Amino acid sequence: MGKALIVLDIDGVLADVRHRLHHLARRPKDWEGFFAAAQHDDVLEIGAEFARQAAATHDIVYLTGRPSRLRAATQAWLDVQGLPAGRLIMRPDGDRRPSAVVKLHELRRLRGESVVDLLVDDDPTVIDAARAAGFTVQLAEWMKTLASADPAWSSQEPLFDDDLLHDAQQREGRT
Repeated sequence: MGKALIVLDIDGVLADVRHRLHHLARRPKDWEGFFAAAQHDDVLEIGAEFARQAAATHDIVYLTGRPSRLRAATQAWLDVQGLPAGRLIMRPDGDRRPSAVVKLHELRRLRGESVVDLLVDDDPTVIDAARAAGFTVQLAEWMKTLASADPAWSSQEPLFDDDLLHDAQQREGRT
């Protein structure tokens, strides 16, 4: 066994997805547009700094609900942002299970390979499921904090809504 693991979500933990949420606010949701815009995400510096510090003592695993067809684009984004090297685990294409189900399955698999010291995710449902399964967790709320402090987003606050992200992650199994 190598070093213990720190498992990091990407969207909302490392990547600022606010600029692409409008794709999910329409009916029907524009999933292709939402994912195509991911390459233009700004990095969330607080999450990036956390990842860099964690990499000094742990192996990093990126566990995202993004579909695996975005692997090359996601890996390129991680590299461009200067984030630490780590294993990238993605949702299988066509898998519509809730994010908490997918991520808990992967966390259990990882625990069979190594010690999982911490999961950092922005989805409270994922955090609750992982905590209930015995994992140590940290809820990342920094994107929401940034959005509420940003005057440019104050007029768009309904767009940055927990229900919008929660639907995408849990009810629709898309991210």
